[in-house]
Amino acid sequence: MSNEKDTASSVGQPAREGGATAAAQPGIRVDTASLKSSYCNVVSGNSTREEVVLSFGVNQDWDMGPQPREIQLHHRIILSPGAAKRLLDLMTKLVHDHEARHGEIK
Repeated sequence: MSNEKDTASSVGQPAREGGATAAAQPGIRVDTASLKSSYCNVVSGNSTREEVVLSFGVNQDWDMGPQPREIQLHHRIILSPGAAKRLLDLMTKLVHDHEARHGEIK
């Protein structure tokens, strides 16, 4: 998947041509040529005073009962606390919008 447009990169800001958002400063271009996408259905995290660490992976035994046999971790994202707070705001908005369109997530 190369050169896909971002659907939303900033809280409440629609994507513009080339992946830039309305929150982007004038003169800044967002290059998505190297952007890669992957599916994850597992996330875990921890934090220190200086960073928030999120690990993403795949549980391929999701339909095999309550105890997964193996979870493959694929990505670890390390954020500053400020970036984590902005991610929280973005995720809250995205989930709210999703539930408004498709019903409550249980």
